[in-house]
Amino acid sequence: MPILFIIFVVIPVIEITLLIKVGQAIGGWYTVGLVLLSAFIGVNMLRYQGVTTLLKARSRIESGEIPLSEMRDGILIAIGGALLVTPGFVTDVIGFSCLLPFTRGLFFNLFGQRISEAFTKGGGQAHFYSSTQHSQDPYSPNRSDIIDGDFVEVNDPPNNGQNNSDDKRLN
Repeated sequence: MPILFIIFVVIPVIEITLLIKVGQAIGGWYTVGLVLLSAFIGVNMLRYQGVTTLLKARSRIESGEIPLSEMRDGILIAIGGALLVTPGFVTDVIGFSCLLPFTRGLFFNLFGQRISEAFTKGGGQAHFYSSTQHSQDPYSPNRSDIIDGDFVEVNDPPNNGQNNSDDKRLN
């Protein structure tokens, strides 16, 4: 509940207050121009970072790897894009920092563990695996209940109703 209060009440109040203060300092039309300019720059950065992340994910998939870091980056890029088209300076700063590659890692280090804990406590189906958690994966090749075996394909020759005593196959 406190996070929803912050998102829907506190941040808009801060944004409105900041827009009024900036508008009084530099003028209303300049403030509107700054908001539109930041949205324009943000959309272009969003497009560039999104395409770059998509190409990285595609190359990892083609090499047979799971693009976990690219999926994480994609989520943060989408959040950053949504924040950049929201009018305001605080959301623009957070949105731009979600689009910059070096700050995306910082955001995930700060909030990734909390998000993962929230999903596991709440019974959510999302799991954020790090390199140390792969041993907990139910499909991990290091599990002890995997049975290795060999097989031989046997083609039945026509036996014309005769039972061969050398045949050790189960009937």
